[in-house]
Amino acid sequence: MTKVLVVDDEPQIVRALRINLSARGYQVLTAHDGASALKAAAEAKPDVVVLDLGLPDLDGTDVIAGLRGWSSVPILVLSARTDSSDKVEALDAGADDYVTKPFGMDELLARLRAAVRRSASSAADGEEAVVETASFTVDLVAKKVRRAGAEVHLTPTEWGVLEVLVRNRGRLVAQKQLLQDVWGPQYATESHYLRVYLAQLRRKLEPEPSRPRHLLTEPGMGYRFEC
Repeated sequence: MTKVLVVDDEPQIVRALRINLSARGYQVLTAHDGASALKAAAEAKPDVVVLDLGLPDLDGTDVIAGLRGWSSVPILVLSARTDSSDKVEALDAGADDYVTKPFGMDELLARLRAAVRRSASSAADGEEAVVETASFTVDLVAKKVRRAGAEVHLTPTEWGVLEVLVRNRGRLVAQKQLLQDVWGPQYATESHYLRVYLAQLRRKLEPEPSRPRHLLTEPGMGYRFEC
């Protein structure tokens, strides 16, 4: 059964979504603010999130950024904001789709099904749960790193940086993308963060931190992970 987390502070919308989704075989979880949404997502591990941007405690884009720090769960934004800049900000933060209120239930359900299909297709494409290099092993499911048979302690932020790079292994990850994925859109220009955290990761994982083999810098562009 597909598990949907609905995040909205409007009771009538939450009720309508719960009724319609439950009738179609979805398991529905609800949250009415950003903090409880992040807590529910961490504890329940939903298959898809339907998220309102106008929450009482956090802006929806901050919730997206918080989720994207550790999860690739599909996020479908449901918002009364119609300005294109709001849509762009939400999508840049990591949302998968955007539906404007008022909305048609059929359209919302179609977009929800599409988001779940894309996620299932991505998983079926066989993303490796464990990625091995000559120097260390990254377990993406357990969120652990081992080197020389011993677990390496990483801070949550160090793990966030490493996870983005490993999931994009072999591909250049732009500085802006990495900053947004780990810290959120408001940090898109703070490139010094990356220099600090890549240096820390290299000290912990690379045999020769000054001559990295796996965590590579592409000057002026971004970073690349190579096995």
